[in-house]
Amino acid sequence: MSLFKAASLISLLTLASRITGLVRELLMASAFGASAMTDAFNVAFRIPNLLRRLFAEGAFSQAFVPVLAAAKEQEGEAATRAMIDQIATVLAWALTATCVLGVAAAPILVWGLAAGLKQDPAGFEAAVFMTRWMFPYIAFMSMVALAAGILNTWKRFAVPAATPVLLNVAMIAAAWWGAPWFASLGVNPIYAMAAGVLVGGALQLGVQIPALHALGLLPRVGWRWGALRDAWRHPGTRRVTTLMLPALLGVSVAQVSLLINTQIASHLRTGSVSWLSYADRLMEFPTALLGVALGVVLLPQLAAAKAKSDTERYSGLLDWGLRLVVLLAVPSAVALLTFAHPLVAVLYHYGAFSDADVRQTALALMGYGLGLLGLIAIKVLAPGYYASQDIRTPVKIAVVVLLFTQAMNVVFVPWLAHAGLALSIGLGALLNATWLLLGLLRRGTYRPAPGWWRFVLQVVAASAVLAIYLLWASSGLSWLDGAGRAWARVLQLLLVLGGAATLYFVVLLLGGVKLREFVRK
Repeated sequence: MSLFKAASLISLLTLASRITGLVRELLMASAFGASAMTDAFNVAFRIPNLLRRLFAEGAFSQAFVPVLAAAKEQEGEAATRAMIDQIATVLAWALTATCVLGVAAAPILVWGLAAGLKQDPAGFEAAVFMTRWMFPYIAFMSMVALAAGILNTWKRFAVPAATPVLLNVAMIAAAWWGAPWFASLGVNPIYAMAAGVLVGGALQLGVQIPALHALGLLPRVGWRWGALRDAWRHPGTRRVTTLMLPALLGVSVAQVSLLINTQIASHLRTGSVSWLSYADRLMEFPTALLGVALGVVLLPQLAAAKAKSDTERYSGLLDWGLRLVVLLAVPSAVALLTFAHPLVAVLYHYGAFSDADVRQTALALMGYGLGLLGLIAIKVLAPGYYASQDIRTPVKIAVVVLLFTQAMNVVFVPWLAHAGLALSIGLGALLNATWLLLGLLRRGTYRPAPGWWRFVLQVVAASAVLAIYLLWASSGLSWLDGAGRAWARVLQLLLVLGGAATLYFVVLLLGGVKLREFVRK
């Protein structure tokens, strides 16, 4: 399978995940709106998600995949399988201890993430209760990350990319059937969403098992103390844990920024945490469809190229990924900046989600949109360092970016409130991506192919035409009036976005961009 086809497959499955995620958010917005209880759920759900991003999809994946790919290339599959067993054993023990501690420390975790919830004691207690129920989700997702790293290294991309759909399906069922059922029992219906998260995590782990078994790579976890001791002494385990330390710091920096922003948002107007969460869900469409897909495909390939000392292929992979980022991230950013209000109105403006909620969520979405190019580019540039098992450099950059981001919060939040938090994240991402790119260029490991300046001008020209079209569509068509015309608005949105995509690519072709070059990689 070519890189483009692999990335397209992951993007397609990720699109299914994001669509079901939007349905999930739409049902939640309609059923619960932006209230103290939705703030409580979003805070409680953010705690295991924060740890998932820190450990599972963050530090662990960044350390595990390069070591796994290098072992597969240099030591053979038998030794690699033994290493997988040892790493899985250590991970399982660590997750068990983490879950026990997390359930016990739930009040401290909620207070540390959103002390502002103390303004409503019922909301704070609800957040603590849901945190305890959802905490095992981090164990499920960490083992999913282990399975995904193995499957992606063996170029089996479909199952890891498809599994997030199961979480959304479980949460949709919780909102659609679980919430009314809980209400009929006299239980706060928001608790149904916590049950949906736990079920969804179990389902995601469950579907990995047959895929690993088919490859003969299903890890064997040792639950004896001696098995843990032997697993800890294995060179592969030591290498992964050594790399995880700086990786954890690097991912922690980004999540500390998110934690600080959530803390600040919890002290702003009621609903601020939810407005940011709804905007973040929309922003994740382009970052996941493009950035995550490219990162998943490129990291094991870059690591394999490094293990073989194939510098030409390494540089070529980075160049292809960055060109694809510019080709698709720039118009996506333009869409978020010029068309935020219609997107939020059509997708969320139902039931308890008010006109004011639409306006506030759209402002946050525009703040994120300004830094979208950086957010996606990081997904390509950072693996360029991870593939070389250099995690310290991205960490140092991330620390400086964190300081820069929080300095911007001091300026933007008094002026723009919650939207200032989103804007700071966007600008910080642009700084991060620029710094990572300059580092690869200075090392000489990435050598841009000819024609970059012409290509950038072509993309900018096509994006300018796109911006004019979307500004007209945003102001010239009715988007907020949804009474009795929900499906008409959805159809209108699809037609406008379809026309926007067609216009953009037609202008690119007329400008001389050869799109087939991206497909051939």
